[in-house]
Amino acid sequence: MKPWLQLVFFTCIFLIWHTEAEFFTSIGQMTDLIYAEKDLVQSLKEYIRAEENKLSQIKSWAEKMDVLTSKSTSDPEGYLAHPVNAYKLVKRLNTDWLELENLVLQDTTNGFIANLTIQRQFFPTEEDETGAAKALMRLQDTYKLDPETLSRGNLPGTKYRSSLTVGDCFGMGKTAYNDGDYYHTVLWMEQALKQHDEGEDTTVSKVEILDYLSYAVFQFGDLHRAMELTRRLISLDSTHERAGSNLRYFEKLLEKEREEKEKEKSINKTMTTTEPVVQSGAYERPTDYLPERDIYEALCRGEGVKMTPRRQKRLFCRYHDGNRNPHLLIAPFKEEDEWDSPHIVRYYDVMSDEEIEKIKQLAKPRLARATVRDPKTGVLTVASYRVSKSSWLEEDDDPVVAKVNLRMQQITGLTVKTAELLQVANYGMGGQYEPHFDFSRRPFDSTLKSEGNRLATFLNYMSDVEAGGATVFPDFGAAIWPKKGTAVFWYNLFRSGEGDYRTRHAACPVLVGCKWVSNKWFHERGNEFLRPCGRTEVD
Repeated sequence: MKPWLQLVFFTCIFLIWHTEAEFFTSIGQMTDLIYAEKDLVQSLKEYIRAEENKLSQIKSWAEKMDVLTSKSTSDPEGYLAHPVNAYKLVKRLNTDWLELENLVLQDTTNGFIANLTIQRQFFPTEEDETGAAKALMRLQDTYKLDPETLSRGNLPGTKYRSSLTVGDCFGMGKTAYNDGDYYHTVLWMEQALKQHDEGEDTTVSKVEILDYLSYAVFQFGDLHRAMELTRRLISLDSTHERAGSNLRYFEKLLEKEREEKEKEKSINKTMTTTEPVVQSGAYERPTDYLPERDIYEALCRGEGVKMTPRRQKRLFCRYHDGNRNPHLLIAPFKEEDEWDSPHIVRYYDVMSDEEIEKIKQLAKPRLARATVRDPKTGVLTVASYRVSKSSWLEEDDDPVVAKVNLRMQQITGLTVKTAELLQVANYGMGGQYEPHFDFSRRPFDSTLKSEGNRLATFLNYMSDVEAGGATVFPDFGAAIWPKKGTAVFWYNLFRSGEGDYRTRHAACPVLVGCKWVSNKWFHERGNEFLRPCGRTEVD
């Protein structure tokens, strides 16, 4: 294919992407980057071949001229005595050397640079790199992975192993530092320093690493270690002004601490004080906004699941015909209890591989960063606690969408007429959705008046996930793992219409793999007689 045709072709492909693609939020869209990089490699190889061909011609000319000039300089007059030699000398200097000059000046980079320039505008942005770094840190925290494990790429279920260089670890530390996250700054700068000390080749200097590390350690109040690291920095670069200034400042703070302690002792000699000991290099992860953080992350790791033998005895599997739905009498679905109260069930073989691929194919071009509703303003916005991309499919988009919708209606016995469109989601690096409710607790939601609240959730797993990616319920300690082709179903509301707050759930970060799901939210309206009210508020 001609270079200009290649450019037009790839331009057409990339123009369907949004310029602010946020690639890190969707593994499905990140796969397009693989092909873009492959194209750039091919373009680069073509440039190299052109350069090698040019150098080969120059080398051949140089070798020929070396032989000729060796002969001519040995006896200039005798050489020029031959009229043909005299003519060729004049011709070479007037014409041939000019052609060589043009060959040397020939720019073979045009095709590669043009291709790179066009594709660069669709490359991941600084925001993507920051998001990808934070995703690794999220996985590190959720699954209790030390930097060494991540850096060496020792993750379960991985087919293609990769490792982080000193520069990569340094970049992770800088991202954390710029975000005011000194906990991860220390972890990743220490890992960068460790690999540097082991002799790994890198363009990052120890001075740069120690500069960030010493200040981050100081932010944790570990003054002694901050001074130790700063002294090491100065031993490598005695002209480092900031390090010298920091060291003097640290020394003053340490002296001030000593003076205050001496003053306390002199005021109350009978009082015995114990100096707090800071364990150098071991710092606690700061608490954040999520009250059930520890429970949520433990469930993601498969820890703290409250599946007791007594509860297990109350769980069964059966064939489900949708309350004798005519369409399911001959071919009922396999139904398995995942939890007893609230009742959560899993259905098997809900979607075929062909249906899954078709729905992914329909959804992929429309994927956009998943949003949440601001609890104060009611406005949809992106949030760090929901990292995925989603799209909404209508029945008119393809017969398979209508077919899947009808199947969910038959299984649940609920109507899809008032249900939301089929939502398809793909999770990116460390993709997650932290604990949340599916039902609305906001009176200003417009759909509450016309369609009622989200009565139930039907969640289709459209991929297996090698590690991570569970659906967890922190309130009662349940963890449900993705299985391709299966679906889980639960009611978000009691029969009274009151929200069941036990159904607060989360999508755990994907550690290894690519997670695709689709879901249907059934609403109250139209289901009044299909799921009638109970006798009490919590039926």
